[in-house]
Amino acid sequence: MKWFAFTVMLLCQYEWIFAQQSVRFTPQHYSNVFSARPVPVLRIKQGDTVITSSVDAVGFDKNGARVAQRGNPLTGPFYIEGAEVGDVVAVTLHKVSLSRNYATTLNALIPKVLPKAVAKHTWRSARLVKWQLDVEKLTGSPADTILRLRNVTIPLHPFLGCVGVAPEGDGETGTGASGPYGGNLDFCYNTTGATVYLPVFHSGALLYLGDGHAAQGDGELNGDALETSMDFSFSVKVLKRDTFPLQVPMVENADYLTFFGIESSLDKSLKVATESLLVWLQQRYSLTLMEASQVIGPVIEYRIPKVAATKVEVAALIPKAILGQIQRKD
Repeated sequence: MKWFAFTVMLLCQYEWIFAQQSVRFTPQHYSNVFSARPVPVLRIKQGDTVITSSVDAVGFDKNGARVAQRGNPLTGPFYIEGAEVGDVVAVTLHKVSLSRNYATTLNALIPKVLPKAVAKHTWRSARLVKWQLDVEKLTGSPADTILRLRNVTIPLHPFLGCVGVAPEGDGETGTGASGPYGGNLDFCYNTTGATVYLPVFHSGALLYLGDGHAAQGDGELNGDALETSMDFSFSVKVLKRDTFPLQVPMVENADYLTFFGIESSLDKSLKVATESLLVWLQQRYSLTLMEASQVIGPVIEYRIPKVAATKVEVAALIPKAILGQIQRKD
Protein backbone atom coordinates (compact mmCIF):
# COMPACT_ATOMS: atom_id res chain seq x y z
CA MET A 1 0.00 0.00 0.00
CA LYS A 2 2.87 2.37 0.73
CA TRP A 3 4.30 1.82 -2.75
CA PHE A 4 0.84 2.35 -4.23
CA ALA A 5 0.38 5.63 -2.36
CA PHE A 6 3.87 6.78 -3.37
CA THR A 7 3.17 5.94 -7.03
CA VAL A 8 -0.12 7.87 -6.95
CA MET A 9 1.67 10.86 -5.43
CA LEU A 10 4.32 10.80 -8.18
CA LEU A 11 1.69 10.51 -10.90
CA CYS A 12 -0.16 13.51 -9.46
CA GLN A 13 3.05 15.52 -9.43
CA TYR A 14 3.87 14.58 -13.03
CA GLU A 15 0.32 15.41 -14.11
CA TRP A 16 0.64 18.86 -12.50
CA ILE A 17 4.06 19.47 -14.09
CA PHE A 18 2.94 18.46 -17.58
CA ALA A 19 -0.25 20.52 -17.21
CA GLN A 20 1.88 23.67 -16.96
CA GLN A 21 2.65 25.47 -20.16
CA SER A 22 4.35 28.49 -21.65
CA VAL A 23 1.91 30.90 -23.21
CA ARG A 24 2.99 33.66 -25.57
CA PHE A 25 0.50 36.52 -25.41
CA THR A 26 0.60 39.48 -27.80
CA PRO A 27 -1.50 42.40 -26.51
CA GLN A 28 -4.01 43.88 -28.95
CA HIS A 29 -5.17 46.65 -26.65
CA TYR A 30 -4.15 48.12 -23.29
CA SER A 31 -5.87 49.29 -20.13
CA ASN A 32 -5.53 52.69 -18.45
CA VAL A 33 -7.43 51.52 -15.36
CA PHE A 34 -7.26 48.87 -12.68
CA SER A 35 -10.74 47.39 -12.61
CA ALA A 36 -12.76 44.18 -12.50
CA ARG A 37 -14.97 45.44 -15.35
CA PRO A 38 -12.87 44.66 -18.47
CA VAL A 39 -13.15 41.22 -20.03
CA PRO A 40 -9.98 39.22 -19.21
CA VAL A 41 -7.51 39.03 -22.08
CA LEU A 42 -6.38 35.54 -21.03
CA ARG A 43 -7.15 32.92 -18.40
CA ILE A 44 -4.02 31.43 -16.83
CA LYS A 45 -3.34 28.59 -14.42
CA GLN A 46 -0.88 28.35 -11.56
CA GLY A 47 2.55 27.52 -12.90
CA ASP A 48 1.87 28.70 -16.45
CA THR A 49 4.60 30.98 -17.77
CA VAL A 50 3.19 33.92 -19.71
CA ILE A 51 5.55 35.59 -22.18
CA THR A 52 4.33 39.03 -23.18
CA SER A 53 5.18 42.72 -23.52
CA SER A 54 4.14 46.25 -22.63
CA VAL A 55 4.23 49.69 -24.21
CA ASP A 56 5.71 52.77 -22.56
CA ALA A 57 3.84 55.16 -20.26
CA VAL A 58 3.00 57.47 -23.17
CA GLY A 59 1.54 54.62 -25.26
CA PHE A 60 4.37 53.94 -27.73
CA ASP A 61 5.40 50.37 -28.54
CA LYS A 62 8.84 48.93 -29.24
CA ASN A 63 8.70 50.15 -32.85
CA GLY A 64 7.89 53.74 -31.87
CA ALA A 65 4.25 53.51 -32.96
CA ARG A 66 1.59 54.99 -30.71
CA VAL A 67 -0.88 52.21 -29.92
CA ALA A 68 -2.42 53.34 -26.61
CA GLN A 69 -3.39 56.41 -24.61
CA ARG A 70 -0.89 58.15 -22.34
CA GLY A 71 -1.03 57.23 -18.66
CA ASN A 72 0.62 53.86 -18.01
CA PRO A 73 -1.34 51.70 -20.49
CA LEU A 74 -1.09 48.16 -19.11
CA THR A 75 -1.19 44.61 -20.41
CA GLY A 76 -4.11 42.62 -18.99
CA PRO A 77 -6.24 41.84 -17.14
CA PHE A 78 -5.23 38.19 -16.75
CA TYR A 79 -7.76 35.93 -15.01
CA ILE A 80 -5.98 33.61 -12.56
CA GLU A 81 -7.74 30.26 -12.17
CA GLY A 82 -8.45 29.40 -8.53
CA ALA A 83 -7.90 32.90 -7.10
CA GLU A 84 -10.75 33.92 -4.82
CA VAL A 85 -11.52 36.92 -2.63
CA GLY A 86 -9.26 36.90 0.44
CA ASP A 87 -6.52 34.86 -1.19
CA VAL A 88 -3.08 36.17 -2.14
CA VAL A 89 -1.55 35.84 -5.61
CA ALA A 90 2.23 35.52 -5.91
CA VAL A 91 3.41 36.93 -9.25
CA THR A 92 6.96 35.86 -10.09
CA LEU A 93 8.74 37.93 -12.73
CA HIS A 94 11.03 35.55 -14.64
CA LYS A 95 12.51 38.01 -17.11
CA VAL A 96 12.13 41.77 -17.50
CA SER A 97 14.09 43.23 -20.40
CA LEU A 98 14.27 46.32 -22.62
CA SER A 99 12.69 46.02 -26.05
CA ARG A 100 14.02 49.23 -27.68
CA ASN A 101 16.97 51.60 -27.54
CA TYR A 102 15.38 54.77 -26.20
CA ALA A 103 13.30 56.09 -23.33
CA THR A 104 11.54 59.36 -22.54
CA THR A 105 11.15 61.38 -19.36
CA LEU A 106 10.20 64.93 -18.35
CA ASN A 107 12.76 67.75 -18.11
CA ALA A 108 11.56 69.14 -14.76
CA LEU A 109 11.02 68.15 -11.16
CA ILE A 110 7.57 67.64 -9.64
CA PRO A 111 6.23 70.69 -7.75
CA LYS A 112 6.03 69.09 -4.31
CA VAL A 113 9.82 68.75 -4.00
CA LEU A 114 10.62 72.42 -4.78
CA PRO A 115 9.70 75.84 -3.34
CA LYS A 116 6.36 77.02 -4.76
CA ALA A 117 7.75 79.85 -6.88
CA VAL A 118 10.32 77.62 -8.56
CA ALA A 119 7.98 74.65 -8.86
CA LYS A 120 5.21 76.57 -10.61
CA HIS A 121 7.53 77.95 -13.25
CA THR A 122 9.48 74.76 -14.01
CA TRP A 123 6.54 72.35 -14.08
CA ARG A 124 4.50 74.59 -16.37
CA SER A 125 7.24 74.37 -19.00
CA ALA A 126 7.97 70.64 -18.58
CA ARG A 127 8.45 68.73 -21.84
CA LEU A 128 9.28 65.16 -22.83
CA VAL A 129 12.97 64.55 -23.51
CA LYS A 130 14.70 61.52 -24.96
CA TRP A 131 17.38 59.22 -23.55
CA GLN A 132 19.44 56.74 -25.55
CA LEU A 133 19.61 53.21 -24.12
CA ASP A 134 22.40 50.72 -24.72
CA VAL A 135 20.46 47.46 -24.48
CA GLU A 136 23.61 45.32 -24.35
CA LYS A 137 25.65 47.31 -21.82
CA LEU A 138 22.55 48.38 -19.86
CA THR A 139 23.55 52.04 -19.74
CA GLY A 140 21.66 55.19 -20.64
CA SER A 141 22.57 58.74 -21.68
CA PRO A 142 20.59 61.92 -22.37
CA ALA A 143 20.04 62.48 -26.10
CA ASP A 144 22.68 64.54 -27.91
CA THR A 145 20.35 67.53 -28.00
CA ILE A 146 21.31 68.11 -24.34
CA LEU A 147 24.91 68.97 -25.19
CA ARG A 148 26.25 69.77 -21.71
CA LEU A 149 25.16 66.30 -20.52
CA ARG A 150 26.51 64.35 -23.50
CA ASN A 151 29.15 62.60 -21.34
CA VAL A 152 26.68 61.55 -18.64
CA THR A 153 26.09 57.79 -18.54
CA ILE A 154 24.01 55.99 -15.93
CA PRO A 155 23.48 52.28 -15.20
CA LEU A 156 20.07 50.95 -16.23
CA HIS A 157 17.87 48.75 -14.09
CA PRO A 158 14.83 47.62 -16.10
CA PHE A 159 11.72 46.99 -14.00
CA LEU A 160 7.93 47.12 -14.17
CA GLY A 161 6.38 50.19 -12.59
CA CYS A 162 2.93 48.56 -12.42
CA VAL A 163 1.99 45.16 -11.05
CA GLY A 164 -1.52 45.09 -9.65
CA VAL A 165 -4.88 43.36 -9.45
CA ALA A 166 -8.40 44.77 -9.65
CA PRO A 167 -9.07 46.87 -6.52
CA GLU A 168 -11.93 46.25 -4.13
CA GLY A 169 -15.33 47.40 -5.39
CA ASP A 170 -16.89 47.79 -8.81
CA GLY A 171 -15.28 51.05 -9.86
CA GLU A 172 -12.18 51.97 -11.83
CA THR A 173 -8.84 53.24 -10.52
CA GLY A 174 -6.35 54.98 -12.78
CA THR A 175 -3.06 53.27 -13.52
CA GLY A 176 -1.11 56.08 -11.88
CA ALA A 177 -2.47 55.05 -8.49
CA SER A 178 -1.41 52.38 -6.01
CA GLY A 179 -2.90 50.76 -2.92
CA PRO A 180 -3.50 47.40 -1.22
CA TYR A 181 -4.05 45.91 -4.68
CA GLY A 182 -0.54 46.92 -5.77
CA GLY A 183 -0.75 49.05 -8.89
CA ASN A 184 1.69 51.79 -9.81
CA LEU A 185 4.25 50.83 -7.14
CA ASP A 186 7.23 52.20 -9.13
CA PHE A 187 9.49 49.96 -7.03
CA CYS A 188 12.84 49.20 -8.64
CA TYR A 189 12.98 45.66 -7.19
CA ASN A 190 9.98 44.60 -9.32
CA THR A 191 12.31 43.06 -11.84
CA THR A 192 13.76 39.73 -12.96
CA GLY A 193 13.62 37.17 -10.13
CA ALA A 194 11.26 39.08 -7.84
CA THR A 195 7.89 37.85 -6.59
CA VAL A 196 5.11 40.36 -5.95
CA TYR A 197 2.44 39.25 -3.45
CA LEU A 198 -0.98 40.91 -3.77
CA PRO A 199 -4.26 40.49 -1.85
CA VAL A 200 -7.18 39.35 -4.04
CA PHE A 201 -10.43 41.35 -4.13
CA HIS A 202 -12.26 39.62 -7.02
CA SER A 203 -12.55 36.10 -8.38
CA GLY A 204 -9.63 35.54 -10.75
CA ALA A 205 -7.73 38.48 -9.22
CA LEU A 206 -7.59 40.27 -12.64
CA LEU A 207 -3.88 40.95 -12.95
CA TYR A 208 -2.38 43.92 -14.83
CA LEU A 209 1.31 44.53 -15.61
CA GLY A 210 3.36 47.13 -17.48
CA ASP A 211 4.78 50.66 -17.20
CA GLY A 212 8.32 49.65 -18.14
CA HIS A 213 11.13 51.69 -16.59
CA ALA A 214 14.72 51.56 -17.84
CA ALA A 215 15.78 53.34 -14.63
CA GLN A 216 14.27 55.49 -11.90
CA GLY A 217 15.54 57.24 -8.81
CA ASP A 218 13.56 57.11 -5.57
CA GLY A 219 10.44 59.26 -5.64
CA GLU A 220 10.13 59.40 -9.46
CA LEU A 221 10.96 63.09 -9.14
CA ASN A 222 10.67 63.91 -12.84
CA GLY A 223 7.05 62.77 -12.80
CA ASP A 224 8.18 60.07 -15.24
CA ALA A 225 10.95 57.50 -14.92
CA LEU A 226 13.01 56.62 -17.99
CA GLU A 227 9.85 55.30 -19.64
CA THR A 228 10.21 52.61 -22.29
CA SER A 229 8.62 49.49 -23.75
CA MET A 230 9.42 46.15 -22.18
CA ASP A 231 9.41 42.40 -22.79
CA PHE A 232 8.67 40.26 -19.75
CA SER A 233 7.52 36.85 -18.59
CA PHE A 234 5.79 35.80 -15.39
CA SER A 235 4.02 32.98 -13.59
CA VAL A 236 1.52 32.99 -10.74
CA LYS A 237 0.70 31.00 -7.65
CA VAL A 238 -2.42 31.24 -5.48
CA LEU A 239 -1.93 31.28 -1.71
CA LYS A 240 -5.18 30.54 0.11
CA ARG A 241 -6.40 33.00 2.73
CA ASP A 242 -5.82 30.69 5.69
CA THR A 243 -2.18 30.05 4.84
CA PHE A 244 -0.87 33.50 3.89
CA PRO A 245 -2.79 36.47 5.33
CA LEU A 246 -1.68 39.75 3.74
CA GLN A 247 -3.25 43.22 3.77
CA VAL A 248 -0.71 45.21 1.74
CA PRO A 249 1.55 44.43 -1.23
CA MET A 250 4.73 42.53 -0.44
CA VAL A 251 7.75 42.00 -2.69
CA GLU A 252 10.37 39.28 -2.26
CA ASN A 253 13.70 38.99 -4.03
CA ALA A 254 16.91 37.13 -3.24
CA ASP A 255 17.86 39.53 -0.47
CA TYR A 256 14.79 41.24 1.00
CA LEU A 257 11.15 41.09 1.94
CA THR A 258 9.47 44.45 1.37
CA PHE A 259 6.19 45.82 2.73
CA PHE A 260 4.46 48.98 1.51
CA GLY A 261 2.75 51.94 3.09
CA ILE A 262 0.74 54.02 0.61
CA GLU A 263 -0.91 56.95 2.35
CA SER A 264 -1.48 60.71 2.11
CA SER A 265 1.72 61.67 3.91
CA LEU A 266 5.24 60.38 4.47
CA ASP A 267 4.61 59.87 8.19
CA LYS A 268 1.45 57.84 7.63
CA SER A 269 3.06 55.71 4.94
CA LEU A 270 6.07 55.03 7.17
CA LYS A 271 3.78 53.83 9.95
CA VAL A 272 1.72 51.54 7.71
CA ALA A 273 4.82 49.99 6.08
CA THR A 274 6.47 49.40 9.47
CA GLU A 275 3.32 48.04 11.09
CA SER A 276 2.72 45.68 8.15
CA LEU A 277 6.22 44.27 8.52
CA LEU A 278 5.78 44.01 12.30
CA VAL A 279 2.46 42.15 12.07
CA TRP A 280 3.82 39.78 9.43
CA LEU A 281 6.87 38.97 11.58
CA GLN A 282 4.74 38.32 14.65
CA GLN A 283 2.32 36.07 12.77
CA ARG A 284 4.88 34.22 10.67
CA TYR A 285 7.41 33.59 13.42
CA SER A 286 5.18 33.74 16.54
CA LEU A 287 7.23 36.63 17.94
CA THR A 288 6.24 38.93 20.76
CA LEU A 289 6.29 42.68 20.15
CA MET A 290 9.58 42.92 22.06
CA GLU A 291 11.17 40.10 20.05
CA ALA A 292 10.01 41.59 16.75
CA SER A 293 11.39 44.98 17.74
CA GLN A 294 14.86 43.45 18.08
CA VAL A 295 14.64 42.01 14.58
CA ILE A 296 13.37 45.21 12.96
CA GLY A 297 15.22 47.98 14.77
CA PRO A 298 18.87 47.20 13.96
CA VAL A 299 18.45 46.18 10.30
CA ILE A 300 15.34 47.70 8.71
CA GLU A 301 15.81 49.72 5.52
CA TYR A 302 13.41 52.21 3.96
CA ARG A 303 12.93 53.35 0.37
CA ILE A 304 10.60 56.02 -0.99
CA PRO A 305 9.68 54.65 -4.42
CA LYS A 306 7.18 57.37 -5.27
CA VAL A 307 6.12 60.84 -4.23
CA ALA A 308 5.02 61.85 -7.76
CA ALA A 309 1.36 61.06 -7.04
CA THR A 310 -1.48 62.04 -4.73
CA LYS A 311 -0.22 59.53 -2.17
CA VAL A 312 3.28 58.93 -0.86
CA GLU A 313 4.78 55.46 -0.91
CA VAL A 314 7.22 54.04 1.64
CA ALA A 315 8.79 50.59 1.34
CA ALA A 316 10.07 48.85 4.48
CA LEU A 317 12.74 46.24 3.71
CA ILE A 318 13.98 43.46 5.98
CA PRO A 319 17.02 41.32 5.00
CA LYS A 320 16.09 37.65 4.47
CA ALA A 321 19.48 36.61 5.88
CA ILE A 322 18.34 37.88 9.29
CA LEU A 323 14.96 36.15 9.08
CA GLY A 324 16.71 32.85 8.42
CA GLN A 325 18.31 33.02 11.87
CA ILE A 326 15.04 33.26 13.81
CA GLN A 327 14.21 30.11 15.77
CA ARG A 328 10.68 28.91 15.07
CA LYS A 329 8.48 27.44 17.77
CA ASP A 330 7.91 23.70 17.57
